[in-house]
Amino acid sequence: MLALALNACGIYSFTGTGKVDESIKTIQILNFTQQTAGGPSNLAQKFTEDVKEYYQRNTRLKLTQVNPDVILEGQITGYEMTSVAPSVIGGSSGGGGYGSSSSSDRGGLNRLTLTVNVKYTNTKDENSSFDQSFSFFQDFAQTQTLSQVEAGLIPKLYEQIILDIFNKSAGDW
Repeated sequence: MLALALNACGIYSFTGTGKVDESIKTIQILNFTQQTAGGPSNLAQKFTEDVKEYYQRNTRLKLTQVNPDVILEGQITGYEMTSVAPSVIGGSSGGGGYGSSSSSDRGGLNRLTLTVNVKYTNTKDENSSFDQSFSFFQDFAQTQTLSQVEAGLIPKLYEQIILDIFNKSAGDW
């Protein structure tokens, strides 16, 4: 009952936005663009839709194209796979002590990193505006190809980056 009372009074919000500035009622989320050669062709489009859905689900803000109180826009600037833990594929070359390995050691990891540059403009409070890069990664076994794991990793990358953007933009409301 206390939680309901606090939420009704506007003191606390369970979406993590704290006390929302009542003057902010609308948001415009422009289409994110893809400024990187890597990734699926619909990477930016899907990211934009996920951002819109998140803000609609977790705020009282209405999407608008005309005179928004806040504007969110950006570019996907990085989509990169790197090797982060090499896999041992050969046999051991010596005495079998410390540091030796067998051909069955397959501890290698690859890392998929997504980077998004976001410009957030608060037309009611210019001090809350920002232009910042957000990045997150997911590791996967070198025994798998990117095409095998990509569909499962991308939503996890989106989820964390969108949460970080939301916390940065809505944290001061």
